[in-house]
Amino acid sequence: MVRANNWDTDAAIATLLKSVPEPSLGLPDNVFYYISSTTPLVNVDLLIKDETGRTLLAWRDDPHAGTGWHIPGGIVRFKESFETRVKKVAELEIGADVLFDPAPIAINQIILPERTIRAHFISLLFNCFLPSTFIPRNEGLSVGDVGYLAWHARCPQDLLSVQAIYRKYIENASKVPAS
Repeated sequence: MVRANNWDTDAAIATLLKSVPEPSLGLPDNVFYYISSTTPLVNVDLLIKDETGRTLLAWRDDPHAGTGWHIPGGIVRFKESFETRVKKVAELEIGADVLFDPAPIAINQIILPERTIRAHFISLLFNCFLPSTFIPRNEGLSVGDVGYLAWHARCPQDLLSVQAIYRKYIENASKVPAS
């Protein structure tokens, strides 16, 4: 094990604690990226279906995930339950409350060896439901804009490659969550 001078690491940790007094509210990007280069991140992904089997996906375009459709999701915050993160992702990314099963329908480990940050995830996929009458809030957005939401009857060709593990769930109709 490589050990740094204790004073150096203690001083660095003290600085971090001062700069992030409430980690449950999220982290500054530079701290988040550092942490993501040293430990796996736990995230929830929301497989949102309607009664016809369509899946609600969002458009994404960023240097870490790439460009394409993705299942909405988010990193679990410090001392936050999975249930709370599912609800917050639905609120922030979809603008709606979703029904969801309390237990994930899939747990995946994603390791991206070519990356140095945001390279290791433990992803929990939750089965969620919105009625087909739900109209995504896309005010001011066009297809291809980050955050644009659309229902998909089939898995799109341009699904983010990191989410290819979810292709079978998007293709198959899912049961309505019991909650």
